[in-house]
Amino acid sequence: MAPTRSQLKATAQALCSAFANKADTATILSHFSATHQATALEHGLPLLAPFLGRSFTNLSGTNSVSTYFSLLPKYLTYEDMTFGEWVVDEEARKVCVKGKAKFTWIEGKGEGQSWNEQFVVSSESRRAARQGEGI
Repeated sequence: MAPTRSQLKATAQALCSAFANKADTATILSHFSATHQATALEHGLPLLAPFLGRSFTNLSGTNSVSTYFSLLPKYLTYEDMTFGEWVVDEEARKVCVKGKAKFTWIEGKGEGQSWNEQFVVSSESRRAARQGEGI
């Protein structure tokens, strides 16, 4: 059975809420499916930070989604993260939302620099809906 609009939105909201509330990596990963390939990709120039401009695939391993969510707090902190209107495409099983937050570099040449940023989170469910499973 395909996930409903409500299920897709609730799953994406739970992931975004965990991230916004600075949950630990294990908690964030619990919002991803353990049976389907997970990918995290943050657009940007790789020379600026090791989590930019490359794909992190699968839940564990060297270049995994776990690595991505472990790298972020080494280089950045953020505050006042909020999310706007949710767009759910039930047929494509995709959810998108625009977020915003204040980010601060805590490592490297940019240490101490802060900026306000708007960003998009896009998630896709590649599986049938099951109670308690993630994206």
